[in-house]
Amino acid sequence: MPTSTTTRTDQEIQSAVLDELAWEPRVQPNEIGVTVAEGVVTLTGQVDSYAKKWAAERAAHRVARVRAVADDLAVRLPATAERTDPELATAVARALEWDAFVPVRPLEVTVSGGWVTLHGEVEWEYQRRAVDRAVGRLTGVRGLTNGITVRPAVRPHAEDLAERIVDALARNAAVDDERVTVRLHGDTVLLEGVVHSVPERAEVERTVWSAPGIHEVHNHLVVGR
Repeated sequence: MPTSTTTRTDQEIQSAVLDELAWEPRVQPNEIGVTVAEGVVTLTGQVDSYAKKWAAERAAHRVARVRAVADDLAVRLPATAERTDPELATAVARALEWDAFVPVRPLEVTVSGGWVTLHGEVEWEYQRRAVDRAVGRLTGVRGLTNGITVRPAVRPHAEDLAERIVDALARNAAVDDERVTVRLHGDTVLLEGVVHSVPERAEVERTVWSAPGIHEVHNHLVVGR
């Protein structure tokens, strides 16, 4: 059972998440329920677009002392936003073609009931995330599964890459690099240590993914309370 101190802390986090949702112009806070247990935030309710679901999740992650977010928001599209699966598949293909950060190589797109599933390979993690952004904000999307894998075109130089990653983290003002341990095993990076927030955890991972030749990042960083 959580202690009274934890309960009070959870209440403070809940209040802060509600305030952050009210501050976020892309969502309507009255649509979203917020519960917190031991620093884990659960979002419930209904929103009228996948983009709002994503924005609400990002807003919750921005709050200090949030350890994780369970996004149980349901997407209920208004009639004006409904698209048939062929129409949505065409829109996804065009969005990917027009995004400068998405690779030219073709990606496999499947749409079923408004849920978009993506498969294929890219050379960089930023390209995989660009696909998320390009597709997730389209009208008519009910959900998104990104099954794209990162397959670098080059192999990392193990002798100095770990040191270069540590240097990159030290340059990043948003990261407390002294509490982060970086281990390199072939083309896989293992991250361990403690960070102050979920955004800092994500920023450490983003920085590491910028290293050439990285195929996987195992992010075992934990958010300190």
